[in-house]
Amino acid sequence: MTYCVAMRLEQGMIFAADSRTNAGVDHIATFRKLHRFEVEGERLVVIMSAGNLATTQSVLSLLRQRARDAAPKHILNVPSLYDIAELVGGILREVIDRDAGQRQSGVDFGSSFLVGGQIRGEAPRLFHVYPAGNFIEATVDTPYFQIGESKYGKPIIDRVVDFRLPLEQAMKCALISFDSTIRSNLSVGLPLDAMLYDADSFDGSRHYNIDEHHAFYRELREAWSDGLRDTFRSLPPLRL
Repeated sequence: MTYCVAMRLEQGMIFAADSRTNAGVDHIATFRKLHRFEVEGERLVVIMSAGNLATTQSVLSLLRQRARDAAPKHILNVPSLYDIAELVGGILREVIDRDAGQRQSGVDFGSSFLVGGQIRGEAPRLFHVYPAGNFIEATVDTPYFQIGESKYGKPIIDRVVDFRLPLEQAMKCALISFDSTIRSNLSVGLPLDAMLYDADSFDGSRHYNIDEHHAFYRELREAWSDGLRDTFRSLPPLRL
């Protein structure tokens, strides 16, 4: 399992993903799930993935290969993020159709993707690509998407995040969301990939690796835990 979250906000975007992949407790490994595609000063695209690892790796490999081979339409030359979401959805269907003969084994080949970033000439955009290859776009009213093991981290995001939330506050919220998920589900774990993107900057340098030794992450999770306990102790006496 995995957990990824992305937000499209007034100031820009945030992306965060864990790196744990497992097929049972005896088969746990680390694979990066946040991938960047860039043309300096012209586009920055981030793709995050959840689901069948073979499917996601095939989709990402084909995206890179077709960009290298200068296919007529590829991730580095299409004119909009919508077109990139369409590319990802099309390649996802292609990979699953290619492997369809193996479905009798009972393996689920489905995968989901978050596709976000900015291409010069349009505002930052964010899409959720479903296993069927279709997709939806984030809006001002619904500015974030999650894929993977989302239920434990969703409540804090629902309470805090809106379109006008500053990027740094949004990233703190995302990290707390990950802490809640990691505490409740062993299939999600450190290290995390975290990235903040300032609108119109086309700069992917605010990209961080967060492991168990990361000082701010440890400080944040401890402060959150202490704050929750203090709030619980201050609740009104039970009156039924």
